[in-house]
Amino acid sequence: MQATLHYIHDPLCGWCYAAQPLVGAALEKLGGRLRLELHGGGLFAEPRRLDPELAQHIVQADRRIAQYSGQPFGQPYVEGLLAAPDTVLHSLPPIAAVLAAQAMDPALAYPMLTAIQNAHYLRGLRVAEPAVLGELAEQVGLDGGRFGLGFAEISGTTLYEHVQDSRRLLSEVGGQGFPTLVLERQGQRQVLPHHHHYGQPDAFVARLAALLPALH
Repeated sequence: MQATLHYIHDPLCGWCYAAQPLVGAALEKLGGRLRLELHGGGLFAEPRRLDPELAQHIVQADRRIAQYSGQPFGQPYVEGLLAAPDTVLHSLPPIAAVLAAQAMDPALAYPMLTAIQNAHYLRGLRVAEPAVLGELAEQVGLDGGRFGLGFAEISGTTLYEHVQDSRRLLSEVGGQGFPTLVLERQGQRQVLPHHHHYGQPDAFVARLAALLPALH
């Protein structure tokens, strides 16, 4: 029986970007024993204009993220998106895009999330815009027309219920925000400490692999 790795995240959470190599490595090396379930929590549940105070907070956090995880931040993001006075952060459209990708092909849900993260943090793209999300969907192999229809359909009650369910799960497991990783096997859940594995995906995979047989 497969275990489930619940990933409570937000596409615009820098520390989730830091965790990207950990989750990717777990799927690559343990994919046959592990099913990934994505839970978008809505860090910016309402559109938030990037004022100078918030921009400075993000810049400082990104420095720590780069130091701990080795994840790169592109010049178009640092000098473009974060410096532009009209930048708006909004988590719900990218979460809806991940859900739309999942509905079309579950195997492409996580690639869609990583494409959104990379577009944001490396290329400085405005990933709250449907046109950008449509281009990313096509890049991961989804049909653009079908994705657009699915995205529009999900961007309502389904999306809000998903975010509320994600936040409820975060509370139930005692998570400390985004990202929170939870391993579930045979109805048992345990939060996986992962912060000390930033930049060390192999160590994270080894820790996770050791836990799988222990939960039989």
